[in-house]
Amino acid sequence: MTDEEKDVQEVEETPEVEEAPAEEAPAEEAPEVEEAPAEEAPAEEPAEAPAEEPAPAAEEPVSLEEEAPLGPKELRKRARREAPHEAGPTRTPEERAAERAAARAAKRASRSRYRKRRRGKRVEPGTGTPPVERGPGRLKVRQGIVVSSAADKTIAVRIDLPRRHPVYKKVIRESRKLYAHDPTNQAGDGDVVRVVESRPLSRSKRWRLLEVVEKAR
Repeated sequence: MTDEEKDVQEVEETPEVEEAPAEEAPAEEAPEVEEAPAEEAPAEEPAEAPAEEPAPAAEEPVSLEEEAPLGPKELRKRARREAPHEAGPTRTPEERAAERAAARAAKRASRSRYRKRRRGKRVEPGTGTPPVERGPGRLKVRQGIVVSSAADKTIAVRIDLPRRHPVYKKVIRESRKLYAHDPTNQAGDGDVVRVVESRPLSRSKRWRLLEVVEKAR
């Protein structure tokens, strides 16, 4: 075998060396475009702080006496409170008790005089029923108007009692109803009659007919 054949055989037997892939060249990086610096906004000028307003002066408290006028009672109390105190003479307990008793007697006499004057000013009662002299054993007599005579031997009589109010001086008309015994049924509705008190004749009758003063028209 010649030398040339040997070389060819060695070349064939020699394993082919894998060629490493060529490293890819890095892609050409695009040149960085320098960004234009943004226009800086003009710095805001600090707003002027508002001038501090002077604090309002504290209002003077208004006293209650200035808001509402004082009444006579409050004025008297105030005068007594502000009046200078004068020490009185020293008194014993017996003297103070005597002074209190004298003041009470004076007030009692004043009340008595006032009540007597009031009693003298009272108006006499109305003339609905004529006054009757009362004495021991004397029976009461009343005059009124018959309002009902439907029941047998019984009449209902209305007694009017006009009087004047002691304070308002207004005439007040009051009335009450009595049941009287009429044995002959001679009284009718609307008659003016006179009745006299008697013993209990029934559950409601305590009077009996004395006379018929005026017949109804």
